[in-house]
Amino acid sequence: MDLEKWIEKGYALIMDFGPKVIAAIAIWIIGSWIIKKLLKGIKKVMTKGNYDESLQKFLLNLIKWVLKIILIIVVLGTVGVETTSFAAIIAAAGLAIGLALQGSLGNFAGGVLIMIFKPFKIGDLIEAQGEMGTVKQIEIFTTKLTGLSNKEIIIPNGSLSNGNIVNYTTEGTRRVDLVFGVGYDSDIKKTKEVLLSVLTSHPKVLKDPAPAVTVLELADSSINFAVRPWCDTADYWTVYFDVTEQTKEALDEAGIEIPYPHQVHIRKND
Repeated sequence: MDLEKWIEKGYALIMDFGPKVIAAIAIWIIGSWIIKKLLKGIKKVMTKGNYDESLQKFLLNLIKWVLKIILIIVVLGTVGVETTSFAAIIAAAGLAIGLALQGSLGNFAGGVLIMIFKPFKIGDLIEAQGEMGTVKQIEIFTTKLTGLSNKEIIIPNGSLSNGNIVNYTTEGTRRVDLVFGVGYDSDIKKTKEVLLSVLTSHPKVLKDPAPAVTVLELADSSINFAVRPWCDTADYWTVYFDVTEQTKEALDEAGIEIPYPHQVHIRKND
């Protein structure tokens, strides 16, 4: 008699939970297949969009686990497990983790934006957050620059993506902005000719756009000239330093004075 009751209970359980278990297994198999296909499609889109490899892996893993958790909740609900409290626990845990990692999440979001919109790439010379350097590495949370004095600069991506970024490499050429002052006794036309000859004789100064020399201002003790040569980005500092040195030599040779403060020494007689 007891055996018959156990058989009846077992049969009732099978009839009650059997379809649910079968449905849950089917949902798990189909859901896993859909997730796999979805991730494959997302990866293909990211590859075509030239997304950074580290970003691809991170996002694919994140999407994979989010979809897996959703699938697990659906499967448990199909079997008959109460999933409302389970979902609430996951949401609360996610909120707590988000608050604890608020800064890191901001940097991650900034890294994602940088890798998607690509305001710069590795090898570009940029200025951002008060720093200037060549982009060495773009990571999920930070971007590393090599400074002009060969120092490593690490900038959080959150700050980097929210601030102004000046990319000196994008256009391929740069204008060198220099100012030279000469005395008021100097002939303006002759001075412009001397300055322009320095620019046109330099092999790294571009002919197009053409270099320019103009009177910038009549200062208190000098006539200031704006000297504006163009060059390839890689030659910027070479042109900057060469033109500065050669301009001094050319002005001296032409007898054009560069004014400087004079000190008057008064000797007291004892």
